[in-house]
This record gives sequence, structure tokens and C-alpha cells, in this order.
Amino acid sequence: MSTQENINYHRIEDAINYIKLNFKDQPNLDEVAEKVHLSPFHFQRLFTDWAGISPKKFLQYLSLDYAKNLLKNNQATLFDTAFETGLSGTGRLHDLFINIEGMTPAEYKNGGRALAINYSFAESPFGNIIVASTPKGICYLAFADDLEDALKQLLAQFPNAQYTQMVDGAQQEALFIFKKDWSKLSNIKLHLKGTSFQLKVWEALLNIPMGRLSTYSSVAKVINQPAASRAVGSAVGDNPVAFLIPCHRVIKSTGETGQYHWGSGRKSAIIGWEAAQVGAMVG
Repeated sequence: MSTQENINYHRIEDAINYIKLNFKDQPNLDEVAEKVHLSPFHFQRLFTDWAGISPKKFLQYLSLDYAKNLLKNNQATLFDTAFETGLSGTGRLHDLFINIEGMTPAEYKNGGRALAINYSFAESPFGNIIVASTPKGICYLAFADDLEDALKQLLAQFPNAQYTQMVDGAQQEALFIFKKDWSKLSNIKLHLKGTSFQLKVWEALLNIPMGRLSTYSSVAKVINQPAASRAVGSAVGDNPVAFLIPCHRVIKSTGETGQYHWGSGRKSAIIGWEAAQVGAMVG
């Protein structure tokens, strides 16, 4: 049975989807609250507790104009400095560097027979997740609306690996990413199966600062393959580590959020949530 936090997130997601679909009609607080079966008072409080801002302000972060302005103003310098943020204090992950190590052929041949993988389930502001790790780092993180199906998808990644359901240090460190205070985070290591091209794309995604957005063509330019936008899109879609590798920050050049492996509604929720956190830090 879903926890209350998971239920609350899906109410938020439903509200965001409803407002986006009916944005031109500018639905008021009472109307949106009714759609998620809450009183206006409780909906306003729930949304503000989750996002840190009002529903109205949150939706401003998801407008096309907002996205277009971000793309227009930040494209030129987006990747100039890794993890550049322009924020102060603990606002951005000043102490966090996520390092990717590619698996060797021996580590994933024969379905990962040489791998020992720990996995566990946890909660996030965006619903339940499944996270898995090898002794070298996090190898998988996905949103898990259906826990049984989520486990099946993990097992399909490395069908012959040795699995143990347990929370280890690498997983605990990675889960801190969902907290609003990142001052105590240390290095997070990712141990990923991917082609050379995929690893380059995923490393490029790590350099998109929180609260910023980029496009597939921009990422293609960053990895010095400007004609490879479509291939970049495929690599972004194949990202095995949700949120930690921020594929949700890549949108269409039109400013539309586009598709997301774990649902377009969840992508919008993450983009808006991050914008709200950054706004609160610099406000």
C-alpha cells in the first residue's frame, strides 16, 4: 500500500497535469483542489509544503515563456564551468561531484554474472524509487510506481547478477540528493553500463546546473557532435540513473518539456520543484 507521502506526490502530479492541460482557462484554486479531492485550504497547504511556493507561482516556472527565457539567456554559458551555479551558501551542490565510471566488458558480460548488486526501495518528493549499487557505486535509480514491476526492470538490466535487498552507504549518500540541504553531501560515484557515446552524454547532463534547462542540440554541441541531436535524445532516454543524472533538464528547443522515461507529468514536477528550490535560495 502506498505511503501517505507517495499519495501526496501523485495528488500534486495530478494537479500539475490538470493546470497544464487547462492553463488557458486559468483554473482557480477551488477548481484544482476539487480535481484532486481536497479542500482548497488543504490543497494549498499540501502544495506549498511540497514545492515551497504556491501552485500559481509554481506554474509560472512551467510556462513556455519561462523555459524559452532560460534557454535564451543561459545557452551561451551553460557548460562553460562544470557545476557553475551562481548561487551562495548551500544552495547548489557545492560539495557534491558526481563521478561516472563506465563498467568494463567483464563486469557486465553474460548478463552481469560478475556483479554483486544491492538494491532497496525508498521515497522521494516525486514518488517511490528503486535504487541499486555495486561495490563501485550507484548503477541504477528509477521511479517505481509499481514496486514489483520496478524490480523486474532492474533484474532485466543484469539478469545474472547476484542481488541482495539491502541499503548500503552508496545508496544512502545518493538519496541525500532529494533533501533540500545538500551541505553534507560528499562525492557520489556512479558505476554504469553504457557505450562511450552514452557516457559522454550522461557526463554532459551532469553539468546542467539545477534550475537551468538545455536542449538536445545544445548537448550535442557540448560533446562535439553537433549533428547527433537524435542520438543524444536516445542516450538521454536510456539514462539508467533518474534525477542524479538530470535528463529531466533537457527539453525541446521550443520550450516544451517533451517526453520523459518516467512520465511527462513527473518531468514537469521535477523541473518546477528545482526551479522553486533555486528561487528560494537566491530570493
